[in-house]
Amino acid sequence: MEGPADRWVCFPHSGGSAGTYRAWSSAMPANAQLLAVQYPGHADRMSEAPADSVAEIASRVAEELMRLEPAPCALFGHSLGALVAYETARVLQENGGPPRCLFVSGAPAPWHAGGGTTHRAGDDELWNALRDLGGIDPGIADDPELRDLLLPVLRSDITLNETYRPAPDPEPLHCEVRCYYNTEDPLVDGAQLDAWAGVGDGRFSMRSWPGGHFRLVSDPAELIGDIAEVLAQSGAVR
Repeated sequence: MEGPADRWVCFPHSGGSAGTYRAWSSAMPANAQLLAVQYPGHADRMSEAPADSVAEIASRVAEELMRLEPAPCALFGHSLGALVAYETARVLQENGGPPRCLFVSGAPAPWHAGGGTTHRAGDDELWNALRDLGGIDPGIADDPELRDLLLPVLRSDITLNETYRPAPDPEPLHCEVRCYYNTEDPLVDGAQLDAWAGVGDGRFSMRSWPGGHFRLVSDPAELIGDIAEVLAQSGAVR
């Protein structure tokens, strides 16, 4: 059986799950495979202990990907997922199989990432901050039982993000890097995002849209089309 022309591996934001990318399947290019990462401690992996670091998640994901039938691989991550995607790309490259493209969204470059004390905030403060960003479904925002269920996962993810530190002097990624951001995102300084160019020695580009931090996740049609176009131009989609 012929394998996929290319493989899209998508990494969720803090508190997100593989289900974040469920709506993408109907918009995928023909002969492309969509894989969404489920972090430990999330959704159907809720019984598992959360990961202790971004690097730990990346190592596990890369291990699973290397078991699959080879296919041109593109990694996409939003927010926390951008850092996990970057670290996964590094592990894949160290093992001889760098991705064709790395797509990052809504996140500063690795050496500008990390820091912050949001993960230490009280439950009400943390929940309200995420709700104001648009990261909490309005249908569950006022449900105390769901809040109590989700808060530990959210806090764990935000801790991973705020305690992240990149490896010193990492080898450049040998792949194309494309960075996305929304112009009204309070968590991202658009003027600093060209620093993502430093993670690789291939082509680098950026694109922005209006909207807040989660706009690319809640309304992904343009994003999916852009990723498909970049991959087609790079030869990943045949």
